[in-house]
Amino acid sequence: MESRPLGKTGLRVSPLSFGCVELGLPYGIGVRGPADMLSADQAVELLQTALARGITGYDTAPAYGASEQLLGRAFTGRRQQVVLCTKCPALTGDGGRVLRKRVLRDRLFASLDASLQALRTDYVDILMLHRVEEIVIANDEVAELFEDLKSQRAIRASGASTYPGGSTGRVIESRRWDVIQIALSLIDQREAAFLEAAVAAGIGVMARSVLCKGILTERGRALHPELQAVQAHRERCAAAAPEGMALAEFATRYALSLPGISTVLVGIDRPDYLEQALAMAAAGPLSPEHLVEAADLAFPDPEFIDLPAWHVQGWLT
Repeated sequence: MESRPLGKTGLRVSPLSFGCVELGLPYGIGVRGPADMLSADQAVELLQTALARGITGYDTAPAYGASEQLLGRAFTGRRQQVVLCTKCPALTGDGGRVLRKRVLRDRLFASLDASLQALRTDYVDILMLHRVEEIVIANDEVAELFEDLKSQRAIRASGASTYPGGSTGRVIESRRWDVIQIALSLIDQREAAFLEAAVAAGIGVMARSVLCKGILTERGRALHPELQAVQAHRERCAAAAPEGMALAEFATRYALSLPGISTVLVGIDRPDYLEQALAMAAAGPLSPEHLVEAADLAFPDPEFIDLPAWHVQGWLT
């Protein structure tokens, strides 16, 4: 698989990256508990197969259950072949204020130390703020601590994971962060408006939630009653896919085709899903005509698209 530059970080990553949350905890439509998940040995084997097939980017977080430990097992002796992205915990306290510098430093450094041990490495390629708040982005001390970690070579690049309607624009405007991770899909295209500015700022862009936790796959054929409007829109997207192309492929290739996106995260928790994802990436970008058609498929009420809230509500089980 080809590789793409990740902004100005000096890192290169495969266009398709492995989203690892499904390996570490129950996540997405139809996944209710450990019985619906791979065993640890199966997960390690899947990760190693993905690397052997050309996927070099892997996204995890301390909040993703056993995900970091599985990556550590899978890539022992293979560390130089992969680009690892993990995240840090919330850096705000009571009242939503950023923690005092000493507490801030202790929390950030302790979290990274735990991640390094779990991942069995002495550095991570990208350390991200997880679901970052605007007050954190604007804080000088937070940015300085990340720079300290880079100078110590504990991390190679800093980043921020944002949500639509949140702080994406502020992250880009600050010019303090090397990589940004955005949620973007056929049905929620709000963050596409920031791609040009990210490229101009030299920021690497990782796109996640391109399949909307399975809604834009075969798993999404029978959604919760509260999501019937989304269900109907999903069917519209499926009908708009080019002839012979499944909705999941249409959605994945849409994200892969957008200028400015370095890599697209796809959650993979089965060997057959890995094969499907690799085939989608190998098929190449959508034609200009199909990309124009895809741009017309955003859900008409974008504020309703809130995957974390739907998960809490139990609408994605």
